[in-house]
Amino acid sequence: MPNWIIQPPDRDSISDVVGFIDSARRGLYPMLADSPLPKDLARFAETYLDGEGHFLEARDQGRLVAGIGYLPYDHRFAQLDYHGKRVVEVVRLFVLPEYRRHGLAGALFAALREHAREVGVDCLYLHTHPFLPGAIRFWERQGFAVIDVEDDPLWHTTHMEQWQAE
Repeated sequence: MPNWIIQPPDRDSISDVVGFIDSARRGLYPMLADSPLPKDLARFAETYLDGEGHFLEARDQGRLVAGIGYLPYDHRFAQLDYHGKRVVEVVRLFVLPEYRRHGLAGALFAALREHAREVGVDCLYLHTHPFLPGAIRFWERQGFAVIDVEDDPLWHTTHMEQWQAE
């Protein structure tokens, strides 16, 4: 059984975390092979350590094995109305294959949700896609509800939310 530690990354490990997350996202989305680093990863410290975002890593005996973060929701999906609420978007959940199915993703999300609760977040939002095996079901098990599925032929972007208990 893996023995991991969940914690925010320190500044000395930013390049390792960014490399890990970028490699994982490019593996899941091969069409991103030549794309530049997303803004949140390019400005990791500003976004997740000094800004309104938050990031957690999981390490097993010092080895980086998983990560997850949240960002303030940017209102880029017109069909979602979160104005007047403090909403964050859960992003960048990646777990090494050999650490899957051991509860690590759920533990990471639980720690992230607790941090969001502590800082007064009203709602956690995310989107995922049906072609990611088990993703929608995983998030439903974490308490998320599907609120919209886009009718596009490739992505079928599935929007989900979880309101924090008041």
